[in-house]
Formats: sequence, structure tokens, C-alpha cells
Amino acid sequence: MVQKFSCSRRLFIKSGAAATGALAMPNILRAQTIAELTMLAWYGQAEPDAVAEFEELNRVKITPKYYVGGEQMLALLSQSPRGTYDLVHADAEYVHQLVAADFVEQLDPSDYPLDDFFHEFHKFPGHWVDDKLYAMISRFGFLGISHNLDAVSRKEASSYKLLWDTKLKDKIGHFDWHLPNLGVLSQYNGNEAPFNLSEAGWSKLKETTLELKPHVRGFYDYGGVLSSLKSGEVSVMPGIGEWITGVLRRDGANVTTTIPEEGGLQFTESFSIGKGSRKAELARKFIQYMAGPEGQFRLANLNVFPAVIPSKRGWKRMIEERPEDARHLGMFEGSGNAMDLIRAGRIKIRKLPVQQDLADWNDFWSEYKST
Repeated sequence: MVQKFSCSRRLFIKSGAAATGALAMPNILRAQTIAELTMLAWYGQAEPDAVAEFEELNRVKITPKYYVGGEQMLALLSQSPRGTYDLVHADAEYVHQLVAADFVEQLDPSDYPLDDFFHEFHKFPGHWVDDKLYAMISRFGFLGISHNLDAVSRKEASSYKLLWDTKLKDKIGHFDWHLPNLGVLSQYNGNEAPFNLSEAGWSKLKETTLELKPHVRGFYDYGGVLSSLKSGEVSVMPGIGEWITGVLRRDGANVTTTIPEEGGLQFTESFSIGKGSRKAELARKFIQYMAGPEGQFRLANLNVFPAVIPSKRGWKRMIEERPEDARHLGMFEGSGNAMDLIRAGRIKIRKLPVQQDLADWNDFWSEYKST
């Protein structure tokens, strides 16, 4: 009896402890509950290689809604209640539209490490409206001619004239987006401001583009661009850059991007705080992290694609730890690096059309694809 009682008592004590633990579990779970930040973004910006450290350090889960193209981003914001997205990741050319539609909050520049950024990005024009900051640059890259080195040399790619070379008939591909493609062809036409075209300039650009069509094999999405350039289905793609060729080189492809003598374009990514966010302070903390040295290093090396970063400390770390990647991206010491290209005026910022409606460019692109 005593032994049985003792055993029963032990079971009782054990069961009681378990019950007490179960009763306490909700409090433990509440203590461990992590906050959530919602992000509207291009793919890759909320994947573990980008945000895992920030999530762990701040006990937060970042939940993304990925979009494709600025028009879709604006549509999603217009269809969502204010405060749906704590963070908005956007290309620079759309930030002024975000501000005009009251989709993002004003930022305080003193909150961010701008002193560590190259001077050209202290007051990047696409992110400021009426001398107020609304978006913080995260990374950028150049667009020119991406090409398979087995088919086209760097010297051959030094001018957009290459696109009309008879050896490239049916070997040219397009990333299916009008802004970068029409932008570089506008540079080929000699337009100093490639997106600010008179009616005569716009007519000339359409004519130039249509003349290229007999050499074009196809129009591709992101995955199609990667596979077609790697396989040799296409040899050349205008209007793309290291965001594609950097990914392909990771897989051993013999490809590169050349900025032709006529110049190239700059795409620029940024983060904003969504209008009406109830977690604006945490969103601000996230943007600070991404603007800091660790976040910048991560952004330069995202799995989705690599890009140049504005942080001087980030450049230094890239040169020390990823020298080959840094060289391909233009993040190296000495002449000819990414900042030299900008300062020499060879790079123009990708923008929305100035004198035409965006719909005009989109409609023409649809016409071009169907001819």
C-alpha cells in the first residue's frame, strides 16, 4: 500500500506539475509572441537571406506581399485599407506617385546613416518631394547590354549598334518591360534625357524600336531571361544588367553586362513606411537596419539578384569578403567603378515618361510585341 500510495503520489505530483505548466503555457506563449511587419515588395526583399537576422534580433516576423511592376504595386495599395502594409519597397521612379497618392509616410533623414552613403545618395531626387524625404535608398544597379561572352565580346557590346548586327538575327531577347528597353534605345538615339521626349523624339524612338523587331527572338519574364541567356537561346539582351548576369555567373554561365558608350540606366530601390502603419516605429527600425552596414551587405548579395549599395562601409566589406562579386558590380577602388560612371554622366536614372503618359509607352510596347 505504501509503495502504491507513494507511486500514486509521484504520479499526482508529476501530473500536477504538468497541469500547472499547461496553465502557464498561454503566458509563456504570450511572452514569446513575435510582432509582425507586413511588406509590399518585389520578390526577394523579405526572404531569409535578407531579413533573418533582423527578425531574430527584434522578435519580429516580416510577412511579404510580392508584386511584379510598379503599376501592380500602386493598384494593390489603392485597393487595400490604409495601414495594410507597414513597409513599401519600390523603384525610385514610382516614389513620387506613392507620395501624390498619400500611400507613404514622411521620413526623418536624421534617423538614417546618410553620412555613410556616397554623396550622390544623400538627397537622391527620386526619394524627395518638396524637400521632404519619403523613401530611403536600399540598393541600385546599372542597365545596358547583357550578353553571352561566347557569342558577343565586351568590345562588340560597347555600342547599342550591336543590336542590328546581322549575326544577332533571332538572337536578341527582351525582358518584358517597356521602361528599361525603351530607355536604353532612347539613349542610342542620342537623347540626353531618355525619358523626357518631345513628340518628334517619341516618334523616332518608336521607329528605332520597330526596326529592331526582326532580330528579336522573344519577350521573357525573370525566369525566362535567366534560362534563355544561359542556354544560348539568346545572345544579347538590352535594358538589363548585373541583376541578371550576376545570378547567372553563380551558376557558371559565361555572361556579363557592358555599359555601352551611349550610356546606361540606373534602377534604384528603396524602402518607405506605409501610410497609417500601426507599427511605424518598428518599420523605421527595419529601414535603419537595411541602411546600416550589415543590412547593406545582405542587400548587395541577395539570392534573388545582386546589386550595388550606396554604403561606403558596405563597399569596403564587399571588397574584403566578396572581391569578385564586388568587381563585377563595380564596387572597387580606382577608376572606372560604379560611382565614376555616375559622375562621368554615363548613367541616367530610370524614370517614368515625362511628356507622354505611361499608358502611351505601355500601349506601344504591346504593339511592338504583336507586330
